[in-house]
Amino acid sequence: MNSTHLCDIQYHRCVSTAQRLATLCFLGIIHVAHAAEIAPADTIPPTVSRKLPGDSVYQLSVPLVDQAAREFSLDRFRGKPLLVTMFYSHCPFVCPRIVESLKKTEAALPIAVRNKVPVLMVSFDIARDDPTALKALAVERHIDTNVWTLARSDAAHTRKLAAILGIQYRELGGGDFNHTSVLLLLDRDGRIVGKTFEIGGIDPAFVKLVAKTTARD
Repeated sequence: MNSTHLCDIQYHRCVSTAQRLATLCFLGIIHVAHAAEIAPADTIPPTVSRKLPGDSVYQLSVPLVDQAAREFSLDRFRGKPLLVTMFYSHCPFVCPRIVESLKKTEAALPIAVRNKVPVLMVSFDIARDDPTALKALAVERHIDTNVWTLARSDAAHTRKLAAILGIQYRELGGGDFNHTSVLLLLDRDGRIVGKTFEIGGIDPAFVKLVAKTTARD
């Protein structure tokens, strides 16, 4: 066998081997792609987040600063139910009653879910409610800041947040505010699923809804 013929045989063998490898690789890619298409939802990596529903409060990007001067975004609470309201720390009458209603709502929840519902209180008094004032209120009212967050934003975002929550407020003379007094419940995706205007006391139907939403989520 001459050298030219031998080279031709080796060449064809190399080409044939390369073709087989290419075919196997292609079939492997098809198999992986097909497996990905039929993979059950619970195999999707947790880093892949679900799309927010259109009526989610978290569609609104709101920069906030808490009582410890930590910056965060409103959607930090996504993934669990949230109790939210708006207030101002120098409020002499209504806002302390809002705090009491939140505490009573917490205390009425089943023990299994009691500490699984964070509370967010956002001030609309941007002139006075800096982190120092918010921290002082937390101490004065014996608020557990491991579960509760007292926060503020800038004027524009405060108005936008109030609007999406359905809360009206207006600054009066002397640093006081006229405002809606309401507790709202958001689900894990930031949708408003319940509210109560029962301030100072406790709303059994609202407590039941909070417990049900928390147990489900």
